[in-house]
Parts: sequence; C-alpha cells; structure tokens
Amino acid sequence: MRVTEAAEAYVTQLSAVRRLSPATVRAYAADLRDLAAVTGDAELTDVDLEMLRDWLWRATERGDARTTIARRTASVRGFFAWAHDEGLIGADPSLRLVAPKRGRTLPKVATATTLDGVLSAATERAADGDVIALRDAAVLELLYAAALRVAELCSADVDDLDRTRRTIRVTGKGSKERIVPFGAPAALALENYLARARPALVARGAGTPALFVGARGGRLGTRAAYDVVSRALAPAVGADTVGPHALRHSAATHLLDGGADLRTVQELLGHASLGTTQIYTHVSTEKLTAAYRLAHPRA
Repeated sequence: MRVTEAAEAYVTQLSAVRRLSPATVRAYAADLRDLAAVTGDAELTDVDLEMLRDWLWRATERGDARTTIARRTASVRGFFAWAHDEGLIGADPSLRLVAPKRGRTLPKVATATTLDGVLSAATERAADGDVIALRDAAVLELLYAAALRVAELCSADVDDLDRTRRTIRVTGKGSKERIVPFGAPAALALENYLARARPALVARGAGTPALFVGARGGRLGTRAAYDVVSRALAPAVGADTVGPHALRHSAATHLLDGGADLRTVQELLGHASLGTTQIYTHVSTEKLTAAYRLAHPRA
C-alpha cells in the first residue's frame, strides 16, 4: 500500500472513530499529502527514518514555525503507529523521529478597559438598528463573555441558547459538549439581535437553525466571524489583525485576575488538560510580578 492510500484510510479513522476536530483532521491530511509528495508516494514499507527526517528538514528550510514542525512530527508518528497496529508495516520508522521543542508563546491579551471600550463602541454602532451591527455586537459580547472558540460560536443553534439561565450549549474539540454561562451585557446584546436582526437575516436565505446568521441568510462562517473581531479589536490593540481567540485568551486571563479557580476556568474553556489552561497563569501573574518588583525591598 502506498502512502496516499494509507493516509486516506488513516484520515477517515481520525474523523469517524477518534472524532478529532475538522481543523485538526485537515491539518493532518495536509501533512500526509505533503509527505506523499516528497517521498514520491512510495510504498509504505519503503519509508524509513531518513526519508522522514528529510521531509521535516524541507519544512525547516521553508521557514515553517516550530509549532508547525512539531505538528507535522505528530502527524507522521500517529500515522505510522496506526499503520503498524493495522499490520501494514512491520516496523515503525517514526519511533526515533524527534520533534523540536515548542516555544512557549503567551497569548495576546487585551486589557479589560480596552475591551470595555471595544464592546461599548459595538453597542453604539448597533443603536440605529442596523442588522449586521446588531449581530456583530452580539458576536463580540458572547465570544468574550463565554470565552468561546470561534467554531463553537458559529456551530451553535438558537435551541442551544437558554435565555432564562443565561447559558449556551456548545460542542468543542472531540465533539465534547459543555454548558457555558454568560453575563448580562451579552444577554442584552443577544436579546436585541434575536428580536431585531436575526429574523431579517434569516429571511434572506432558505432558513437556518443557526444562532448567528450571515449577510446572505445562511450560518455565519468562521472566516466572517474572524473578520468581525478583527475589524473591532485590531485598531484598539494596535495590531494589523486580531482573531476571535484574542477574546477567549482575554476572558480566561481576566477570570484568573479576578480570582477564579484554575479548574473552573478549565471547565469554562473546555480544555481536556489542566496544563493547557495553565498558560494563562503566566499572563495573569504579570501584574503581580510587576507590583512585586516595584514594592519589595529585595525584588
């Protein structure tokens, strides 16, 4: 069996059996297509450690980030482990393939004051009843209030929203559902959007159960949601582009700054591992460190 054929079977297994997120499946599939191209779509049994090292080296020479190289390493190691388990190869050539250590990059975080200004400005733009402005204000408020991933926001339906309890049911990575609360400003923005904007937007299309609707009447896409956030937030933080994850990062950091328990934040974010959530402790302790250096006599 050649690399391409085996990769197709493996990617199907990732999606149907392991139920990884569509974005992860696409990334792994792209990595394995690239591997097939570099090896000339060799027989699976002919791929050896040197071929894999050469494949990673090409990516390094191309200037791929360390995180990308690490993901590519994970892609092929998972692929060949699966192939070995399936009896497609006698030995796993990726066992000695070493990924570069990932650099620990702290997420971009907007201050609470900055976000208050951004969200207030979005509310003001929506005051005249423009349906897109009303939708965008609700998108921004909910992303920040519930610390949602953009895919979670875009895949949510109206029925997932509990307006009485101020909660929303979302489906995160690995198809795991969780219930997330949100506050009064987000609730108000959602009420205005649902009453004054969504019906008009839905009427432009064939009807959709989606909570957030695009300009043509279909489900709001992740690219469109990214643009909504970037237009609103990028000028405020002095960046060219800032995506929805900046709101999620900021929400997590502000929760910890406000005294929230780390495990509570883990549950809110839908992280499988507490270690993933702990990166925010590095951000939220910056204020503490700065105060210590200024005030302690032996800092």
